[in-house]
Formats: sequence, structure tokens, C-alpha cells
Amino acid sequence: MSVEFLIVDHGHVVGNASRAAITSNRRITGLSAAVIAELVAEVGPLWHERHQAKLACRPRKRAVGAGAKHQLVFVDRLLATLVHLRHAATHDVLACWFGVDRSTITRAFGEVRPLLAERGCTISTGVRLRTLAEVIDHIGASGKTGIIDGTEIRGRRPAAGRKDRDKFISGKSKQNAVKTMVVTDGDGRMLFCSPTQHGSCADITHARQLGLVRILEGGPAAEILADAGYQGLGAQTGGRVVTPPHRKFKKNTPDWYEEMHERQRKAHSSRRIRVEHGIAHLKNWRALARHLGRREHISDTVQAVAGLLSHQQTADLIPARQV
Repeated sequence: MSVEFLIVDHGHVVGNASRAAITSNRRITGLSAAVIAELVAEVGPLWHERHQAKLACRPRKRAVGAGAKHQLVFVDRLLATLVHLRHAATHDVLACWFGVDRSTITRAFGEVRPLLAERGCTISTGVRLRTLAEVIDHIGASGKTGIIDGTEIRGRRPAAGRKDRDKFISGKSKQNAVKTMVVTDGDGRMLFCSPTQHGSCADITHARQLGLVRILEGGPAAEILADAGYQGLGAQTGGRVVTPPHRKFKKNTPDWYEEMHERQRKAHSSRRIRVEHGIAHLKNWRALARHLGRREHISDTVQAVAGLLSHQQTADLIPARQV
């Protein structure tokens, strides 16, 4: 599908070869041209509104809009951010590609990334899930099964002397990392990614901090599948969180029980494997394979990628529904 972008910005119609190259091949951004066009139409006005508000709040000697114009217009700022999230391209490389200074690219990321993070996950045209409570309500109303799991994202080691330096060391991977809780449906479609927590935080602790127990207690009846890292939530949520079966025998296990337990464990694993597929799709965006930027930006990065991934997954389902 070919989509031509003609975006009017500060009175100028912009267009260049780099933009055409990026939008012509889905492998560059992970998004189809149609989805990128929807992003431009949706996020562009929000960016322009915030930009104008920032200009208006300054002490000024000239009218808003006077002075030098942007070298990097919004659509190119968006495309540069998408390429960075998909392939973890450095700021220097993108600055050379778009013919601007490195600081301009850095500023563009800082402006566009929060706007993408605020969009939430798309489940159908015009319908978004932005909070964990909305996700649980959607799962309960649709009668589908939700699946939760935690995933870690490696990051840089905090500076020596930092008081909470050891908190970022994951007990699982023994590396400096942050973690996020991912929620998918039974088909592996992305529904939610939480803000990040330091790597030493247990999965069950993170879920409790996000309010999962409270939401399930007061929310609709919903089945949530989880791995052994969430054992204990089932009793606290009236059985709404389903975890692998406990072992009742630690010594001298009867053969019949060993076979039954293994069969139940495998059946549970086969049901919740789709969340692993969802996490794999998430980690295909190289910015989440290993985060090399500032830790205060990683929550926005995770939630921006989750929103983009869910938008593309929803768009991919539309032709199938029409057939």
C-alpha cells in the first residue's frame, strides 16, 4: 500500500527521499504505511498543540511563530523516533540520515516518545486500553482469558556510589535490568505494558504494587493465567489468577501423582505460552532488547512500543475480518 505524506508545517509542504524510503518498507519501522499515516493524523495535532503551548508560556519579545523554522518537521520527528525504537539506531546515525544536528534528534525523541506512550494499546478501531483496570474490565466483558508475565530489559549499570545501585540487579539474570508486567489475551495480542520497576523486584510484588489484587477483587469475573512467579495471587483474588499446580509431595512422590502433576503443568504452560510470543514480538523492537539510554525514559519507551505493536496487530486483523 502506497501512502504519500503531504504535511503542512509552519506554512511549508514537506517531503523528502528519506521519508519515502522509511514508509515504503515495513521492516524499517515495523509498521505499515497505513498505520504510520494514522499516527501522523493522530499524534501530529497533539505535538503541535504542546509545541504552541510551550512557545506561548515563555517571556517573548516577538510573536509566536516568528524566527527560524523547524529543520525537522513533525512527520520526520515521528519517523526518526520509530526507526530508533525499532532498530535502536543511534542519535548520530539518525542525525546524519535526516540532515540535522544530533541535539535536534534527541529533542525530537523527547517530544514524540511521551505522546506515543500515552496512546495506550489498541484493541479495535478507536478503542484503547491505557490502565490495568481498563484491561481487566475488557477481559471480563469479552469473556476472554488474560495472560500476565514479567519480562526484564537490560540496562546500563548505575553510577558508583548511587544509593539504590543494587536494586537494579536482577536475581534471575544476575544483570542490571528493569522489569515490566505484560498482559496479553489468549491469542497473544498486546493489551498492556506496565511502567518499569527495578530488576530486583519480584514479579508478584510488582503485580501487587500495580493494584492487580484490588482490581480483580472489585472487578468483573476474569480468568488470568500466570506462571509460578505469581503463586499466591490465586488465593488473594478468589481463584481469578490461575497459576501452575502446587506439588503436594516433596519426597517419595508416587508415580501416578508425578504423571498427573506433569500433565497439569504442561496443560497450563500450553495455555499461557501466548504471552511469551507477545513478549517476543515486543523485544523485536531493538530499543527493548537492551536499553542504553537514561532509565527515566524507559517506561515511556516500553509503553510506546506496546502501543505501536498493538496498533499494528489490530490493523493486521481488519482485512481478515472483512473476508
